[in-house]
Amino acid sequence: MVKAQSQPLSSGVSLRGLSKTFGTVGAVVDVDLDIAQGEFFSMLGPSGSGKTTVLRMIAGFEPATSGQIFLDGQDVTDLAPFDREVNTVFQDYALFPHMTIQENVEFGLRAKKLSKTERTSKANEAIERVKLSHLSDRLPHQLSGGQRQRIALARALVLRPKLLLLDEPLGALDKQLREEMQVELKAIQRESQITFIFVTHDQEEAMRMSDRIAVFNAGKIEQIGTPREVYERPATAFVSGFLGGSNLLGASEAAKLVGQNQLVNIRPEKIRISSIGNSVASDEQSVEATVVETAYLGANTLYVLEVSGGIRMIATKVNEELPGQTEGFAVGDRVLAKWKKDHVIGIPEK
Repeated sequence: MVKAQSQPLSSGVSLRGLSKTFGTVGAVVDVDLDIAQGEFFSMLGPSGSGKTTVLRMIAGFEPATSGQIFLDGQDVTDLAPFDREVNTVFQDYALFPHMTIQENVEFGLRAKKLSKTERTSKANEAIERVKLSHLSDRLPHQLSGGQRQRIALARALVLRPKLLLLDEPLGALDKQLREEMQVELKAIQRESQITFIFVTHDQEEAMRMSDRIAVFNAGKIEQIGTPREVYERPATAFVSGFLGGSNLLGASEAAKLVGQNQLVNIRPEKIRISSIGNSVASDEQSVEATVVETAYLGANTLYVLEVSGGIRMIATKVNEELPGQTEGFAVGDRVLAKWKKDHVIGIPEK
């Protein structure tokens, strides 16, 4: 488990020894984490890994079994949700169906006792930020899923929280709209400079938007880092397998193929395949293999290769002509698979 510094951040979010137990089940186990002010931070992991429970504890919706939650250096562990400068956006939008978009966005401002003029001005600004001013007099059911999600964001952002929590907010959208919203969400965060904590099980989504990612597994954090760090230098076998395609070789397999007697990972896109007899550079390693399966994926073609000893590896080839990789191969073909030595990543075994 990743351990953070002992003192909480003076600006941003800090978790210290945060745990949550349901009966005898440890849903979150001794989590330490620092998130800087203005950061787009994602908590990534499979269902049941603890990420949403951590988010709910930060919001105050779920009491912690033990540990502390700090916001800008203040211990908010025991504060009620409405006493924390935190807003949450959920997957189901949670808009009031009988209120117009304008009224939905103004709703939170009424509790702050702002005048009608101030409420209208601030709501208009928030709606403009998500580019939906032309729809402000409509009801939620008259909007598309993506539009409703943007209004939910506007309603949260209008209160200018120090922290915005997003619990799989794009999960109900189709792929194209989801990708469009990812771009918009990142742009809104960059413009507002509000700290975003984003929960998702979608690796590509987290990689696309985040400044840093915490990868969760079984209630603990396996690794924290930038998207490049967690992908290119996975700290554990779980991170290696969960983020993107992976060729995870055990110590005995790695000893045969790469000369390392330890667990290693080679990403599929790092492996080039060509006809047997092609040259191998001094900084490369290679092995002869048989193509046992292929799959055309649009931008890429995936190859399943079998090398001596029954070891199987996956290679992906970009579907355009690149130096040294211009050929297509079929099931049964004998090929040369090669990769740069520094693309072999050693992984500590637990």
